[in-house]
Amino acid sequence: MKTLSVALALAALLLFGAKLAADEPKAEGGLAERLQDLNLTEDQETKIADIVKECRTKNAEAIKELASVVKEEMDKVRAVLTPEQREKLQTLKEERREAREDCLAHRLAHLRDVDLTDDEMEKIADIRKEFRPRIAKAMKGLEGLLNEEQRKAREEGLKAGKRRKEVLESLKLTDEQKEKVATVAKEVGSVVREEMEKIRDVLSAGQKEKLQELKEERKERVRDRLAHRIANFKDLDLTDEQKTKLMEIRKEYRPRIHEAGNKLRAAFREEVEMIVAAIKG
Repeated sequence: MKTLSVALALAALLLFGAKLAADEPKAEGGLAERLQDLNLTEDQETKIADIVKECRTKNAEAIKELASVVKEEMDKVRAVLTPEQREKLQTLKEERREAREDCLAHRLAHLRDVDLTDDEMEKIADIRKEFRPRIAKAMKGLEGLLNEEQRKAREEGLKAGKRRKEVLESLKLTDEQKEKVATVAKEVGSVVREEMEKIRDVLSAGQKEKLQELKEERKERVRDRLAHRIANFKDLDLTDEQKTKLMEIRKEYRPRIHEAGNKLRAAFREEVEMIVAAIKG
């Protein structure tokens, strides 16, 4: 279970960290910190270092390709705008950047703001240790669910870096399979809720209140960011002709960006799989 947990953490780090990967020292530092929790042997550390080195060039090329297509699209978008609109767009981008930085700092501060004691953290760790096997057992209900054709479609979709929704659609599940998935999801959800209730029981009334406040703040920030994005085009005062041109540019570049994004996800996924295999030995 420990290996599985770290594998998932690695996947989240690497797939979400495309932007960090462009800044090589930070990306590798974050990965190293995650791996330190595993108490790896020297042989495992050597293998993982070789994997990171081997994949670095391929990942960098995929990142560069995606960034190049995005830049090309943005250059065309800016060419449609007037100098005043471009200046306004830059202001909006800076505001969004500040909002993202605030949001990231906010998320990282959550556990610290709740002020967990060592005893509380130990109790929560014990609860997670108790419930991980139960969740894994519930998930076993999905074993053998897919037929050979569906398994092949899933593997191909993952290798191509497709999104989860796209992979699921490609499986063309039968009504019986969908019902089984729903049953397992319900069981897993029940176990997770039970786990969360036990974790909340560990917290003091003040900590629970603080946690709720943090959740409400997150919801408010999400609403603010959504409203901000929706208002962007309105703030630019685009003409109908400009809107039409921008839609045409978006239509031209969406498939190219999607393809480049798939390549990037596939590259990071391959690295994750190689690292997990090295950890498992």
